[in-house]
Amino acid sequence: MKKKPEADSHSKLLSSPNESAQKSPSRRAFLKGFGAAAAALPLGVLTDKARQAGVDKALPPLNIKARRGQAFRNRVTAASVDHKFPTGKQIANGDETLYPNGIANYTKGFAHDSFGEVNPTVYAAYQAATRSGSRADFDALVMGGLTPLTDPQAGLAFDLEAIDVSQSVLPPFATLTSPNLAAQTVENYWEALCRDVPVSQYATNSLTVAAAAELTSLPAFMGPRIGGAVTAQTLFRINVFNNLIGPYVSQFFLQPFNYGAIPFRGYLTDLPIANGGSDYMTDVASWLNVQNGAPSPIQSEHPDPTLRYIRSGRDLAAYVHIDVLFQEYLNAALMLSAMKAPLNAGNPYSGTNLPSKSETGFVTFGLPMVEVLVAEVMARALKHAWFQKWFVHRMARPEETGGLVHFRLTGAKTAAQYPLDPSLLNSQAVAQVFTDNGTYLLPISYPEGSPQHPSYPSGHATAAGAAVTVLKWFFDEDFVIPNPIIATDDGSGVIAYTGSDAGQLTVGGELNKLATNVGMGRNFAGIHWRQDAEQSLLLGEAVAISLLQDQKHLYSEAFTGFTFTKFDGTTITI
Repeated sequence: MKKKPEADSHSKLLSSPNESAQKSPSRRAFLKGFGAAAAALPLGVLTDKARQAGVDKALPPLNIKARRGQAFRNRVTAASVDHKFPTGKQIANGDETLYPNGIANYTKGFAHDSFGEVNPTVYAAYQAATRSGSRADFDALVMGGLTPLTDPQAGLAFDLEAIDVSQSVLPPFATLTSPNLAAQTVENYWEALCRDVPVSQYATNSLTVAAAAELTSLPAFMGPRIGGAVTAQTLFRINVFNNLIGPYVSQFFLQPFNYGAIPFRGYLTDLPIANGGSDYMTDVASWLNVQNGAPSPIQSEHPDPTLRYIRSGRDLAAYVHIDVLFQEYLNAALMLSAMKAPLNAGNPYSGTNLPSKSETGFVTFGLPMVEVLVAEVMARALKHAWFQKWFVHRMARPEETGGLVHFRLTGAKTAAQYPLDPSLLNSQAVAQVFTDNGTYLLPISYPEGSPQHPSYPSGHATAAGAAVTVLKWFFDEDFVIPNPIIATDDGSGVIAYTGSDAGQLTVGGELNKLATNVGMGRNFAGIHWRQDAEQSLLLGEAVAISLLQDQKHLYSEAFTGFTFTKFDGTTITI
């Protein structure tokens, strides 16, 4: 698959899956200036051309006393570049105004009535706290249980790297009445029903076949299609560059590696329902208890005693339930090192960029650098996610919307009260959930349900977008993964992947797949939406690009630029 042409300074991030017509001008301008920033050299560093000309022979001795001023100027230069990015207009979808009882927005943790609705006065106080940003106003909120809100103040924190949180913009989320939200909800119900289906059986299992057929029938469904249809190859995937090639699970969840002297042998997972596992919040009492913020266990109640390789949606959901947030990207770096993957051609120690005969990278442009950088970048990206979550969108979690579906279909609420699109109410997936559980509530794979913060954007997916961008910047994304593998259907081991596209599994494609696996793993759990995952990857990517642009001013090594491919298939050079 050919890459799209290199992005210019006016490149746009992907448009909202809610309404393509609502493209924000500030969003279009979000990456403006990256090209100019990429052209800037570190202060005091000669170009390779100058070195070749022998100019460096005339350099004065190293002046340690001058470094304090030089460090200051470098930081000011990076901050000045960041300051040039516009502060975009933050636009929510307007549902908070239409539904003052908060039925379209995040209310988990406050006191709810028997239908899961909060008192409008409580919701108004919550909105006032998000407008002021004051910790005192948040602390004054009356909670329904003992579970506190998760760190709203993180969204207001400043940083010394990358653009400010106010400069990132996400499209409005799909509205409560829209066919788009209905399609996303139908997908969530199918993901719950298909959690235990091995991904290798998507083409033949009756549940996944039915899921693909119903999603194909929904014009508003924005997931990838082949020939206009959702297929076994596109089901529960995200439409980013090279993500439809090869098996569902990324090679970076499966390839061998070691943590020093500790070898990788598989993951902790949850038992499938057929083997004694369970889903949660499928009855009104337990669902309402969780919405009110009652303490709940945050670990699986039915762990699998055997380590497994990831082979199903439940396995992905279990992984992203307890992962150390940066670990999958550190793992990927270690895997790439183990398979001797080449570095990006722009790396000054890569062998293609006038390499030194006596030096190699380590702290700068070596493996330790990228091992640390995947965590460093996501610390910045998560602040951007938390700003959007608490201070712009406050989007409801899928489990909350599942309550609306239940009370509407049982007749407890009317169409005027809960104006959901008919495609959701008539869904085959929703009907099957009722057959299985006796309610229309969305089955969740975590006993505590979602975390105690709004849904949009996804923290995990934002972190994934940021960390994967760093890895694509560091390694040669066109390197083909040697000896690709897949998990066995029981996850007890791995076998060779021998599909006709086995030779097309590149570092870049499998890193993109790793990021989408993480995002959709949270969706398989029932705690996020498709739009959360899609837009969060782009948000994380943008923050990573900004951070890498800032760091370009700091290195002693001269380099001509690192080129890599973004999620939309365009290339960028830093």
